[in-house]
Amino acid sequence: MTTGSRVSDPGTRWTVDDPARLAALIRLRAVRMIKPQGFGYLGQALSSAEQVAALFAVMKPGDDRLVCSPGHYMIGIFAAAAELGILTEDEAQSYGLDGSPIEAIGTERSPVADYVCGSLGQGLSAAAGFALADRLKHKDRRTFAMISDGELEEGQLWEAVMFAAHHGLSRLTVLLDANNSQVDGPVDTITTIEPIAAKWAAFGWAARDLDGHDVNAVLKALAEAGDAKQPTVLINRTSTIHGLRCLPPDADGHFIKLPPALAAAAEAELLAELERFHA
Repeated sequence: MTTGSRVSDPGTRWTVDDPARLAALIRLRAVRMIKPQGFGYLGQALSSAEQVAALFAVMKPGDDRLVCSPGHYMIGIFAAAAELGILTEDEAQSYGLDGSPIEAIGTERSPVADYVCGSLGQGLSAAAGFALADRLKHKDRRTFAMISDGELEEGQLWEAVMFAAHHGLSRLTVLLDANNSQVDGPVDTITTIEPIAAKWAAFGWAARDLDGHDVNAVLKALAEAGDAKQPTVLINRTSTIHGLRCLPPDADGHFIKLPPALAAAAEAELLAELERFHA
């Protein structure tokens, strides 16, 4: 696969043998991706690692579509792509460098995902468009959209929620990362968005609340969503410091600072975690 290709492009291939191990590898790779700069969107990889790993385990290579609405979440997708051979090592190591398409905040030119947003709140509109287009073309493939809880403050997202339900886009599945973190602080201190599941259900979606760090629960929910008669949203309750005990409790999950000593501690902790998969 060359830079610029997408997961749905014909010929794209990967295999996930152990989603839990892939989640651990995503965390380790993400630490190494931001280590040279000493700061970055590590929290998004920590909160979404299990979701990304489950997605790559469930998606049909070269067929299903992947939309990433919050562009800074691409760190987890890039990390998974590097581990699965979708990106080369050189490409992964260019993360965040000037001129690299492996950008710290994804854009329309980002590889791997089929659509990446700049402005928040727009990804579900694109995903609904993909799902409707596939139906009109009689293509039975799934569209998966990753969104964040902070995006629930955006009006356009709710327009897309209504649109998808109205058209009964049952092949559309949303993974909502509910980590209660945004640039201004905890989401619930900025805008009240709960009860999330009840709101989506009221708009006509199948809504499930689950532990987003339980990869088996995410896998099961994704499989069940494939048989749904309506669009499905999986509300994944997560933390932006999950999987790294070395991070201070008050670490800014949105944009984590990672000086050399902390980066080394994070790598050591994650390498030790990976050892349990070889026991």
